[in-house]
Amino acid sequence: MSVTPKFDIVWKKSAAKELQGLDQTIRGRMMAAIVNLEDDPFPHGVRKLQGTEHTFRLRVGDYRVVFQVSEPTHTITIVRVRHRREVYRG
Repeated sequence: MSVTPKFDIVWKKSAAKELQGLDQTIRGRMMAAIVNLEDDPFPHGVRKLQGTEHTFRLRVGDYRVVFQVSEPTHTITIVRVRHRREVYRG
């Protein structure tokens, strides 16, 4: 039986700051969803962003987590954590 190694979660400073600005209840749900990415970076509901090669989004209620996956290094970089109407704006 093959065991897939866990992925490391790395946060961009801006994404960590965005998370801290959220309501405590939402923050808890976001953290639970992000921690689950360590075991499976592509759970049901994760979508690849158009025009990118390694960037994905995870839906958590009305909020989105935008992250990049590097399979060779087993690293997930959290890029953005925002409300769905704001997350894709430059």
